[in-house]
Amino acid sequence: MWKDCETNIDLLDFDYLVDVTKKIILDDKLTPSTIGIYGDWGSGKSSLMDMVMNDLSKEKDVLCIKFNGWLFEGYEDAKVALIGSILDEINKAKTPTEKTKRTLKNLYDNIDFFKLSSKLAKYGIDFLLTGGILSVADITIETIKSALASKGKQVEEKEIEGIFKAFKSKEIRKSVKSFHADFESVLKETNIKRLVVFIDELDRCKHETILETLEAIRLFLFAKGTSFIIGADERQIRYAVQMKYPDIEGNQIDIGKEYLEKLIQYPIRIPQLGQKEVEFYIMCLLFEDEAKDNLTQIQDIIKEKKKENFLDFELTYELIKEKSEELAEKLKDTISLSKQISSVLAKGLNGNPRHCKRFLNAMESRMQMAEYRGIKLDRRILSKIMLVEYFKDSFYKRLAELQTIDNGKPKELALIENDQWNDAKELKMWENDAWIINWLKIEPKLENEDLKSYFYFSRESIRNTSFARQQNLSKDAASTLEQLLSNSDSARNDAIKNASNINEYEASIIHKVLTSKIESATDIEKSTFLSFIEWSATKTELHIETIAILERISASKIKTSFIPKITEFALKLNDKAKIVELYSKWQSENSKLKSAIENEMNNLRQT
Repeated sequence: MWKDCETNIDLLDFDYLVDVTKKIILDDKLTPSTIGIYGDWGSGKSSLMDMVMNDLSKEKDVLCIKFNGWLFEGYEDAKVALIGSILDEINKAKTPTEKTKRTLKNLYDNIDFFKLSSKLAKYGIDFLLTGGILSVADITIETIKSALASKGKQVEEKEIEGIFKAFKSKEIRKSVKSFHADFESVLKETNIKRLVVFIDELDRCKHETILETLEAIRLFLFAKGTSFIIGADERQIRYAVQMKYPDIEGNQIDIGKEYLEKLIQYPIRIPQLGQKEVEFYIMCLLFEDEAKDNLTQIQDIIKEKKKENFLDFELTYELIKEKSEELAEKLKDTISLSKQISSVLAKGLNGNPRHCKRFLNAMESRMQMAEYRGIKLDRRILSKIMLVEYFKDSFYKRLAELQTIDNGKPKELALIENDQWNDAKELKMWENDAWIINWLKIEPKLENEDLKSYFYFSRESIRNTSFARQQNLSKDAASTLEQLLSNSDSARNDAIKNASNINEYEASIIHKVLTSKIESATDIEKSTFLSFIEWSATKTELHIETIAILERISASKIKTSFIPKITEFALKLNDKAKIVELYSKWQSENSKLKSAIENEMNNLRQT
């Protein structure tokens, strides 16, 4: 099994990204700098940051600090948490002089003031921060108490006294203005030539936390010798900006984009992995699990060969055999397996490393469960079946039913593997599904295999594929699903517009959740059905799946208002005959649908 977290071992060919990030940080001409490491959820942002941090930590007079804003959210003001964490790490890493201690004390006092004034700002007592209509001389403890009472808030008197004392202090007010200079002074006095702060998980924070963190960098910490590395989904930060600064009508400026470009000087975008890269990544993960003792030897072979021909590099059995015949034999099946599944995962998961790892973890979990029961599963057969489970749920469930009937050896699967679709009544509807056709070509063939054990260890998945996987959705996909389930027409429209940003795997999970909703409902709500049918139309890969699901729904649960939407969906299909057949079946089973279906049948015939 593989831990679902960042790693500083480069399994993703990130060495060139690590190198360019380090060069920006260490270049005297470019300091201070803010670097954005951008990528989708699960693309490897945290791992890239860890690799850079691992390398830089070996450099003399470079202090690396990792900050996770999401962990502090809800406990402290974002800028207080960030600044306080940085000062704590400087204090721990260096032995400060008396002068530095005094400067650090000023900075810590300022943090206390930020913390207290931020708390009052949350209560709406803004005059402490802005001056309001009162002068400094006008503000008393009683003034603060009265203002809090008017807001229906209570704060302990000791805390109010602390705020009052800090606010009245000329030294504190003066040093707040000089915070930036004091911070730069501390760096010089402690001989920190480079302070590198890695800010991770920012896109998981609330919008106000994201902006507070970015603004704290600019206002207080952007001193010579500092670099801030921000790992995030660029879209989430831009969205946070747009929430705070809505576009002005008639203004063509993209405020989110402009704001981000001012804050982040050097964007580094993690590219989507292609088929070869996914193959290499899966291979390396499997090597980690199966050949731990030989991992360094394998990595050395890879590095050496990549230098010769990076663009066309491919790790093969023959390549390893040149160095070690014994090692090549040991890894032969692993290399074959990674080639077998990588083409499907690269496309279906948009080359997302986290999803690839989770696929392998699910596979390994089943292998271990089977081993515990004394059953030996063939990993290549299991992975082939799991590919269908992940991407073609209705076909997978139909196959599960057939293998039960045929005692583990579904006859219809053998037929379609030999291109005898006309004799496969239960599976024929997938005859023109390009995904299924390509899947059938993947080795090994399954016609002579007993599949009982493989389906036995996936039985929980068969019963509950939908809701079990919601936790695996990226933030973008989870938000899209929430919109589709919201019963709001405008939210549904936004979700449909965003469909192109959702990869095939996550689109199929969303589809499963919507399917579960309509199949489990005694009375299908119109808004839920609209979300299901409109989402189904956004991805070609979902079309046949959707027809299979519509076939399973009882005609008594179909409402006349659903029929025009089903026709809209049918008009996007290559084969409209399947919907015509379905309409004929529903007409005979539910007389209430007869008139609505006749109108739509005419529409279908005319197109």
